[in-house]
Amino acid sequence: MSAPPSDVFHEDLANALVPVAFATMAVLNKIGAENDLSLTLLRTLGILRDRRPRMAELAEHLGLEKQTLSGLVARAEKRGLVARAPNAHDGRATDVSLTEEGAALVQRLHAQAQQALAPLAEHLSAADQRVLQELLQRMHRRYGA
Repeated sequence: MSAPPSDVFHEDLANALVPVAFATMAVLNKIGAENDLSLTLLRTLGILRDRRPRMAELAEHLGLEKQTLSGLVARAEKRGLVARAPNAHDGRATDVSLTEEGAALVQRLHAQAQQALAPLAEHLSAADQRVLQELLQRMHRRYGA
């Protein structure tokens, strides 16, 4: 008996996504290395680009233990990239945000990533790129990242 269509679809989809994910990770690793940033710190800075989460929220988002994140944030803080501040609504919680220097770096990193990732989709028509963008955004929203 053959596998149900949904199983075949998911396997084919995974087989299509994995090489693209690997290519994306290779680009991000290269950008991180060029800027003396670990992939985890690069991800952290990307998350902080448009939000100011609590440490616990950031740890959960990154899939890190709070202690591990605390060390990462302390190193980024020492480099002048992020700042910690007490949460305005919960005195026990600490928020993390980009400093001006961190925001400027994130802007440069974003531009580098856009330029380096463009070849992955340049062979697609403009309409296909829009469809791909919409599908990826829907997947991203569903995943909650």
